[in-house]
Amino acid sequence: MCRVVDLQQAVLAKNDRSAQDLRAELAARGTVAVNLLSSPGSGKTALLETELALARQRGIPVAALTADLATENDALRLARSGVPVKQVLTDGLCHLEAGMLRGHLAGWLPEDTRLLFVENVGNLVCPASYDLGESLRVALASVTEGEDKPLKYPTAFGLASLVVVTKTDIADAVGFDEAAFRANVEQVNPGVEVLFTSARTGAGTGRLLDRALAVLDGQPVHRPVMAGQPVAHAHPHPHPHAPVGKPS
Repeated sequence: MCRVVDLQQAVLAKNDRSAQDLRAELAARGTVAVNLLSSPGSGKTALLETELALARQRGIPVAALTADLATENDALRLARSGVPVKQVLTDGLCHLEAGMLRGHLAGWLPEDTRLLFVENVGNLVCPASYDLGESLRVALASVTEGEDKPLKYPTAFGLASLVVVTKTDIADAVGFDEAAFRANVEQVNPGVEVLFTSARTGAGTGRLLDRALAVLDGQPVHRPVMAGQPVAHAHPHPHPHAPVGKPS
């Protein structure tokens, strides 16, 4: 058992080193990465498609990388926004890792990209432990998943620098208790902001983009108590033309 724990710690330590390297490389070129975590079916892709389209309308250089075990369905949907999109198939792996992400960005990420949205594999367990070099970590949950979702997945929500609720257009129909959800989020992550959105009606859309742009402008991110330190560090004065390094 000790050997298993030691192996897990070694894997995470290696990932953390890769994440720090990637974070520095992205900061040097003036790019902020946003890591989106949720369960399958949360509406993450629908919301992201809306945010990408808004970014394009506003002339913000943005790109998206989406990860799934199989199919390119999400990439095809996101590409409708007109921004650069890349699909990563993990071949059964339940999460992205920093070194994997770094390798997929090398040679693909457009030089002028200011915001990179990473749609992680639909899973609130494994991805929560892996820093991807992001500057903003977002945990999403739909109103259909239950108000106790943050309590069931305390690492995912406890390490988030922003929480987003989706599908609010059907909140009344499913009896969603907003106050209870807020209280449960506060229990695992005191002080974190919670956004309420509906990709179908447009309610609350654009706010995720605004929060990412604020990080790009150098505003500090929320510091989760569980982390003991910032999940990621923003860099207010990046150099916009430095290249992303080759994967190690």
